Amino acid sequence: MSLLEMKHIKKSFNGVEVLKDISLTVDKGEVLGIIGPSGSGKSTLLRCATGLETQDEGLITYEGTFGLVFQNFNLFPHYSVLKNITDAPIKVQKRKKEEVYREARELLAKMGLSNKENAYPYQLSGGQQQRVSIARALAMKPDILFFDEPTSALDPELTGEILKVIKDLAAEHMTMVIVTHEMNFAKNVSDHIIFMDNGYIAVEGTPEEVFGSSNERMREFLGKFEQE
Repeated sequence: MSLLEMKHIKKSFNGVEVLKDISLTVDKGEVLGIIGPSGSGKSTLLRCATGLETQDEGLITYEGTFGLVFQNFNLFPHYSVLKNITDAPIKVQKRKKEEVYREARELLAKMGLSNKENAYPYQLSGGQQQRVSIARALAMKPDILFFDEPTSALDPELTGEILKVIKDLAAEHMTMVIVTHEMNFAKNVSDHIIFMDNGYIAVEGTPEEVFGSSNERMREFLGKFEQE
C-alpha cells in the first residue's frame, strides 16, 4: 500500500526549474533514501512533499499523516525537552495529557534521554537535540517520517548516534523518507534509493542497483565521496 504518491512534480524559483517532472511512490514500511549533489533538488522535493513549498505542477497524494525532522533541530528554546515533545499532541491533537506524557517519557527512554526531560535545548549537545526532535516528530504518531539531512548540522562523532536511532526505526518498519549525504548510511538503511541530479531522478532502484549503476553522473558523484 502506497502512503505517498508524487506525480509529475515541477517547481521553479525565479524562473529556474529546480524540480523537473518528478514522480515517486513510498509504500508502507519502506525506507526511501534520496541522495545527490548540492542543488540537485533533494530538499526542495522534501519541502514539496511536506507542504513547506507548493509545487507548480503535479499531484501529491497521502494516505495518513507525516512528521518532519529538520537538519537544524528547530526545538523551542524556551520549552523544556518534555514540553517540546508533548505540546503539539496535547494542543493540536487534543489528546489526554496523561497518555501523552507517558508516551513522551517512553520515547525519551528509547532515545537514551530519560534524564533530560527537564533540560532545555541549550543544555543539550547537537546529537541530543536531534534525538529530541525525532522524539517530538514520533509523538505525533505519523505514518511517514521525513528527514532533511538529519546529521548535516552535527559534528562527525555525534552523527553515529542519530544514524543508529534511524536504523532502529527502520528495523521497526517505520515508513521513512531520508534526504542524506551519508552514502554508507543510505546504502545500509534504505529499501529504495533515488539519485537526483539537476532536478531529475537520474537513477533509482535498490541500493545495490543504484550504487552499482553505470550511470556516468552517478559514478562521478560517488567518486567524489570516495576521495573525501
